Amino acid sequence: MKLDWKPGTMLYPLPAVIVSCGDENASNLITVAWTGTVCTSPAMLYISVRPERYSYDIIRRAGEFTVNLTTAAMARATDLCGVRSGRDTDKWAASGLHPVPGVAVACPSVLESPVSLECKVSQILELGSHHMFLAEVVNVRADDAYLDADGRFDLAKAGLLNYSHGHYYCQGRPLGHFGFSVRRKPLDKKSRK
Repeated sequence: MKLDWKPGTMLYPLPAVIVSCGDENASNLITVAWTGTVCTSPAMLYISVRPERYSYDIIRRAGEFTVNLTTAAMARATDLCGVRSGRDTDKWAASGLHPVPGVAVACPSVLESPVSLECKVSQILELGSHHMFLAEVVNVRADDAYLDADGRFDLAKAGLLNYSHGHYYCQGRPLGHFGFSVRRKPLDKKSRK
């Protein structure tokens, strides 16, 4: 039997990402779980941030940010960047993460992140408790440690971090790939004769 609850945000799991903002002189980190893909062409994503958060004004003024994917090894740093404020904490130092200069944006990316998406804000939607920064991805930085023997990017090796209803989880074992449900099964040796 299913129960009916009041409307809420029960769309889980979500990626737990660290968003970097600012520039080489002053930057901050904020953990965001309200994020996702919006469009493929042009490549676009969104993050939703409460206006009272320290990073909100930095992102709004600069019009850019970087989304850094996180891993199980980054879980403690990811949590710290979500519960401490940049108003009174140097999150780079406190988390042990290291900034890398941006390529297409002024804000740094996180060295320890397997993938960093540099973004430019195209629109801000003031939705209620959170404001959505709709942004175009202008550059992707990928760690070559995740290249397989054929030179293809294998992000499954990263142990990506997910967030679900107040808890962090490491991405589990693969169950299939896109389209596996309709893929033709290879012919067995007897059928080929």
